[in-house]
Amino acid sequence: MTILEKRDQLVEELMPFEDHFERFAYIIDLSKSHPPLDEKYRIDAFLIEGCLSRLWIFPEFRDGRCYYTTDSDAAITKGTAALLCELYSGETPEDIVSLEPDFLAEVGITQHLSPNRRNGLTNVRKKIKAYAELCLKNMEA
Repeated sequence: MTILEKRDQLVEELMPFEDHFERFAYIIDLSKSHPPLDEKYRIDAFLIEGCLSRLWIFPEFRDGRCYYTTDSDAAITKGTAALLCELYSGETPEDIVSLEPDFLAEVGITQHLSPNRRNGLTNVRKKIKAYAELCLKNMEA
């Protein structure tokens, strides 16, 4: 499945919800389905700045593709970060850099997040993109 197909699938999963409460219930369920991040990766190096809750993103690069794992002490934060990790995991650095997560606004998620959670989500995207850019740079070297 391409990254665009993955994005479209996420949109299809999130669009049917009647209101933002149902959408956030889905996101909370998503957070529960993601296993916790190993304690050895719950360190400051992987901590996302600008978020009231503690949120970690652990990046890996294998076989020319980036993979991301997330964890947080808040279910909504973990769930929204998990959406981005699902979208970008298993993708090439080029695809990750080129695709912005604008679908989150399209399905009504970002509009109902607190300013701090929106800021944290923006920083998740920055961290994911920065890691992909680093992988691109290392591939070119």
